[in-house]
Amino acid sequence: MHITSLPGGTGNGDLGKDAHAFVDFLCQCGLTVWQTLPIGPTHDDGSPYQCMSAHAGNPLLINLEWLVERGWLPKLSGPELGESATDYRNSCLHQAFMAFRHDPDDAHWQAYGEFVKLHASWLGDFALYAALREEFKHQPWHNWPTPLRDRRPAVLEAARLRLSEAIARVKFEQFVFFQQWKELREYARSRGVILFGDMPIFVGCDSADVWACREYFDLAENGLPRVVAGVPPDYFSAIGQRWGNPHYDWKQIAEEGFSWWIERLNGQLELFDWVRIDHFRGFEAYWEIPAHQDTAIHGRWVKAPGKALLEALFQTFPGEGLPLVAENLGIITPEVEELRNNFSIPGMLILQFAFDGGPNNPYLPHNHEPNNVVYTGTHDNDTTLSWFESLSGVQQRHVYEYLGNSAFPMPLVLMQSALSSVAKLAILPMQDILELGQGYRMNTPGTVGGGNWRWRFQWEQIDEEKIERLVRLIRLYGRN
Repeated sequence: MHITSLPGGTGNGDLGKDAHAFVDFLCQCGLTVWQTLPIGPTHDDGSPYQCMSAHAGNPLLINLEWLVERGWLPKLSGPELGESATDYRNSCLHQAFMAFRHDPDDAHWQAYGEFVKLHASWLGDFALYAALREEFKHQPWHNWPTPLRDRRPAVLEAARLRLSEAIARVKFEQFVFFQQWKELREYARSRGVILFGDMPIFVGCDSADVWACREYFDLAENGLPRVVAGVPPDYFSAIGQRWGNPHYDWKQIAEEGFSWWIERLNGQLELFDWVRIDHFRGFEAYWEIPAHQDTAIHGRWVKAPGKALLEALFQTFPGEGLPLVAENLGIITPEVEELRNNFSIPGMLILQFAFDGGPNNPYLPHNHEPNNVVYTGTHDNDTTLSWFESLSGVQQRHVYEYLGNSAFPMPLVLMQSALSSVAKLAILPMQDILELGQGYRMNTPGTVGGGNWRWRFQWEQIDEEKIERLVRLIRLYGRN
């Protein structure tokens, strides 16, 4: 469940009291892992997989009451008539920044200074990018005037002076975000809950990372991608998915010892205990689509230096092994699985994908192997109840026949199957815990808008019967 899906907060869930209460809910159920989606700043479509930074946090996830408690905001009044939730949140953050500038508390300023110093490798570029993007009415960086687009030093220095206040405000917002996230993570640890994050393999084209580090991406002279990322046609889409992210210049990245990736993963490990690598198969080979193509159909597979990259990462972060999980869904070849297994990285098993293709389907529980994470479904799937109701009568009977004609209805019977799997970790979407049906999915792949990324739950949807049933299942299969 993503942070935005929490109750409370204007427009979306955030890092406030409801996030801490959700940790309490997990503990009450005997659950010990909370997996989220990426938490970076999104574009207007809200997709956390097209963030404007690989390092920054989304300021819309900042809890505003926290700012009131520190005296940086007056009592919250909510949006004015006609004011959007996003505009209201941004207005409050601006007010809090102005108040923070006059804060006499030395401890606050010391913490701020330490944060800025610790994150200097990315924070300055992101703050300047965000300030310029605001100045140019949210135009992507490749549409900015050429001197700024191409980062000519004298022009950048002039922009830093001209936009000094906006830059300082962005740094303040990041400071607040990271402070709130630190408090949530410390609270989760105190209650025995692991935070499990999600790192997209690609970054958004309109992002501070691509603007500031063009040499690491396959771009044309004007800053636009020469080729873009996606996947060929599969069970999610008959025309494939054209994500539009630029591909990496892997040769340049490798020549510099994969330092860009090392820094990126280091930032994720500052935030999360475990990290899922979205689209892991792109480390072995990636689907390259000519940028002028409107769909993903006319692409090709290109080899990537995944082995060398992972060797560099595992050598940089010593210990028992990196706390990584590979999203190995879609068109997965033996080479992809060999790469994953060589580094003992757990993969993913999705039960909604298990019931076609016969008894050799790798998602069927009798084919599961321990070094995996089993899910009933993911943020890209429909809720389990809605998925089941969309099946034909014959298919529904087949599902129940395989699962042993359990007395449980959907989605409980599939949750039971996940918890009983030999996979070392089981993840349940919050929608399935709440037994929600049609109309409550988080995302429909290959689509924009239509309610994607907007689902939120309410505390009233949780009752003692659901909690007690979940507690019994977790204890029954020894997952507590």
